[in-house]
Amino acid sequence: MQLPSVLLVEDDAFQRKAAETYLSNHELKVTAVENGAQMRRQLSRSMPDLVLLDVQLPGADDGFALARWLRESNTRVGIIMLTAATDPVDKVLGLESGADDYVAKPYEPRELLARCKSVLRRSVAKATPSRLERVRMGGHVLDLAKRQLLDVDNIDVPLTSGEFDVLKIFAENPNRPLSRDWLLETTSHRARDPFDRSIDLRITRIRRKIEPAADKPTVIRTVRGVGYMFVPPVE
Repeated sequence: MQLPSVLLVEDDAFQRKAAETYLSNHELKVTAVENGAQMRRQLSRSMPDLVLLDVQLPGADDGFALARWLRESNTRVGIIMLTAATDPVDKVLGLESGADDYVAKPYEPRELLARCKSVLRRSVAKATPSRLERVRMGGHVLDLAKRQLLDVDNIDVPLTSGEFDVLKIFAENPNRPLSRDWLLETTSHRARDPFDRSIDLRITRIRRKIEPAADKPTVIRTVRGVGYMFVPPVE
C-alpha cells in the first residue's frame, strides 16, 4: 500500500527533524524542506497529498503567500498551516489563504498527526459513499462522486477539500439549519472554541463562488443564532 505523501516546510532544524521523524514513524511518507524556494523545487518534481507549511519562513515569501500560490496551483492538495499560538490572526489569515486547517505551536506530535490524517481523509478521497451524485446549488452543480463544483457553463470551480466537505454536508442536509459547532466537528473533526472563525471563513469563500450576490445569499443562508442552511432551488 502506498503511504500518503507529506511535504513539511519548516525553517527550524530541530522542529523540522522532530516532526519528520514522528510522522514518518506513523505511516506517512515525509519530505522536509526549510524554505519556500526548496518547497517550489520539490513541488516541481511531484505533488504531495498534504503540505505542512510554517507561517514564519525566511525569504521573500512567508507561509501565507506560499499557501495562496499553492492553492492556486492545485485545489486538491491538503494544506495545514503551522501558526504561532499567541497570534489568532495567523489562524484567520491561514484559512483565508486557502489552508484546510492549522496547528498552533508548540504542538503535541499526536495532535499534528491527528490533523494530518483528518485532512488526508478529505483531500485524498476520490469518491463518496453518498447515495447522491449531483446536487444543484443555485446555478451550480455539486458532483459528489468527482468532488467537483460546476458552474452554469459546466466549468470546474476550484474548491479546497475543506470547502467541498462543507458543501457535501449541506447537500446531504437540505433545508436543515446546521450549527457552526456541528459543521466544524463533522468536517474538521475537532471542537470549536468561542473564537474559531474557520467555518464562517469557509462559508464566505463558498458564497463568493456559488451565490449570485455574495452579500445577499440565497443558496447558503444564515440562520440567526444557529448557523447556516442550504436552500435548494425550486424545481
